[in-house]
Amino acid sequence: MQTGRIYEVSEVNEHIKALLDEDAALAGIFVRGELSNYKIYPSGHHYFTLKDPEGTLRSVMFKSAASKLRFRPENGMKVIAFGRITVFPRDGQYQLYCNELTPDGVGDLHVAFEQLKEKLFKEGLFDQQHKKPLPAYPERIALITSSAGAAVRDMIRVLGKRYPLAKVIVLPVRVQGEEAPPEICGALRYVNQWKLADLIITGRGGGSIEDLWAFNDERVARAIFASGIPVISAVGHEPDVTISDFVADLRAATPSNGAELAVPDMAELQIRLRNMETRAAQALDRKIKLGRERLERLRQTRSMLSPLNYIQDRRMVLDFDQERLANAMRNAVHGHREHYGRLAAALDALSPLKVLGRGYSIARGPAGEILKEYTQVHEGDTITVTLQRGRLGCTVTERKK
Repeated sequence: MQTGRIYEVSEVNEHIKALLDEDAALAGIFVRGELSNYKIYPSGHHYFTLKDPEGTLRSVMFKSAASKLRFRPENGMKVIAFGRITVFPRDGQYQLYCNELTPDGVGDLHVAFEQLKEKLFKEGLFDQQHKKPLPAYPERIALITSSAGAAVRDMIRVLGKRYPLAKVIVLPVRVQGEEAPPEICGALRYVNQWKLADLIITGRGGGSIEDLWAFNDERVARAIFASGIPVISAVGHEPDVTISDFVADLRAATPSNGAELAVPDMAELQIRLRNMETRAAQALDRKIKLGRERLERLRQTRSMLSPLNYIQDRRMVLDFDQERLANAMRNAVHGHREHYGRLAAALDALSPLKVLGRGYSIARGPAGEILKEYTQVHEGDTITVTLQRGRLGCTVTERKK
């Protein structure tokens, strides 16, 4: 820049930008720091600040680069950012244009795994109450896996050996790469829509975390959770654990182990059936033996040896019961007669005819009412007087108190 010349602000910013763009060290630089003020705009661009105890660095990651992130950046996270440093002429501030962002100390896939695991756990996708029981004797089993891998051959071999009665349906899908999650989800929905199987096994053989990543995809996890048909997740080797393992109704250590868990062993079933047959035969023999013993005891009873004696005994009991019943009836009639006599005597003692027999009479007014007071009649009224023998018609000539 020329000494003494007056420059516009934009010219100064452009000059500084050109200087920074010419610096090869700033064209591709790794920066370690802590994320702060992380924001995602509707445009899809990510804006954030990298900081350490001594300073801060404004940063931006455009949508094209941010779409490749395999984890969710959060404030406070230690990261390593790669990109170029230059000036944004409008603001006159230099910033990092980030092309790649990885967690510091651990891989981005590991962070993405833990983040998705925590998210789905909080939503309840891992809860035991959502796990569906596996059918004890499945008739049809759907294998959602690669048709070219060793895993599908191992599962078919184990299923055919352990339980040849089950029909095995293979739905070939890619199990690695960007196309794998949509294909796995589509196969899961297809089996459920058309009710093709009683049980689903999905998985693949072992590999690196990148190879197994399709089974850590959120879309696959939600498709497994939404399945109305029980799902066994059989991914990788025994130490390998994926998100699908947590969501599935049952986790198998390997694809072969998944096939073993899916069906019973035909040989064991045959042994169990033979044992049941033996126990049933023994139980039937015991029942027949007990029946014969009981029949023999009945045959030796007195009623079977001499049926007429038994009838005679019953006749004697009948005669005794008849005599006892007759006595009871006689006693009951006698008791009722005595009670009736007592009631008749009491009623006779209360009879007004008894009173008349002693010289008393009963006077009734014109309306037939019994006279108790002189005020009930008037002089000239006709009254009736009942005696022990007969009745008198009288006229009232005088009333006295």
